[in-house]
Amino acid sequence: MIELPPARPAERLVEIVVPVYNEEHVLEASVRRLHGYLSGTFPYGFRITVADNASTDGTWPVAQRLAATLPKVHAVHLDAKGRGRALRKVWGESDADVVAYMDVDLSTRLEGFLPLVAPLLSGHSDLAIGSRLARSAAVVRGPKREFISRSYNLLLRTTLAARFSDAQCGFKAGRTEIVQALLPAVEDNAWFFDTELLLLAERTGLRIHEVPVDWVDDPDSRVNVAQTALDDLRGMARVARKILRGEFGRGGVPRRRIAAAALPTGMGRQIPSFAIIGVVSTAAQLVLYTLLRLVMPPLAANAVSLVVTTIGNTAANRRFTFGVTGPAGAVRHQLQGGVTFLVGLALSTGGLALLHLLAPGSAQIVELATLVTANALATLVRFLLLRNWVFTSRKETA
Repeated sequence: MIELPPARPAERLVEIVVPVYNEEHVLEASVRRLHGYLSGTFPYGFRITVADNASTDGTWPVAQRLAATLPKVHAVHLDAKGRGRALRKVWGESDADVVAYMDVDLSTRLEGFLPLVAPLLSGHSDLAIGSRLARSAAVVRGPKREFISRSYNLLLRTTLAARFSDAQCGFKAGRTEIVQALLPAVEDNAWFFDTELLLLAERTGLRIHEVPVDWVDDPDSRVNVAQTALDDLRGMARVARKILRGEFGRGGVPRRRIAAAALPTGMGRQIPSFAIIGVVSTAAQLVLYTLLRLVMPPLAANAVSLVVTTIGNTAANRRFTFGVTGPAGAVRHQLQGGVTFLVGLALSTGGLALLHLLAPGSAQIVELATLVTANALATLVRFLLLRNWVFTSRKETA
């Protein structure tokens, strides 16, 4: 009887997408470096796909030449810009076991790629991300980008309960069947695509593996930081609205543990009431300030109008947002409400001061993005303090 050798398992395939827009100057060197590294060290099958996002320079001819001369390199051309659009196109049509992407500048050291995809190939995790904010990560970048990145990820964790640490690192991967199930529910086609995909994965109970990475900022990056920050804030607001309406995560997405990610009891009613009262209070403060300026200097008028509207804001939230009536505890609630206002004020002004300290001379749009982020964080902190400190006893009985 002849003993046959054991059958070899079918080769696993990983597809790496490199989205590009007007990257003629760096594309060939980066793809050849990536191809050489994977050919020499990567123990699985791979395919590199250059996804050209409607470049206006010579990027597409370079991509075609690379596909023609290097094995396992493919090129795809899209007629519109958008990193998310490129990933949606290639990932959605992929036949690989795992799909991934990395930035064309290869800012992340390639030694981190195998640890990124190994848990996906083994079935241990569903998605994997490189994290520049992990404790053991080694990152070289300027203070402005560091501040904006940390502020953005902090805002994600505090407002949308994200548990992943770095939403925007250009070094991610996912099991193909999982990614293709999530894609129809992801609306964004630009920079917020990554964040929305990860938020959706978390809310459907999927496992996200994080890998600390070594990362060096590209001084020639084409990313418009300020515009990207504003687009991300708009994306966060859209996702938050869908969560409140119970729509985020629908559309054929796996929902193994979606109930665990639901808003706490009562919060779905409290948040809209808190927001409406906040808008009314802001308008009232502006009107009162304008009237007081007729008889007071600016600083005094601002202080008096803020104190009056803060008292009114606390009283309105006490009655309408948290359902507390009657005089019992009213004075204590006002004093605690004043403390929450001061905490929020310190966060909003402190964020702007920190930006000026770390990146003096920042553009006005960067200041605006920072102020919007800081004010959003301050508003969230004030709501949480009111809910969990000032009116906590009423909340629990309700």
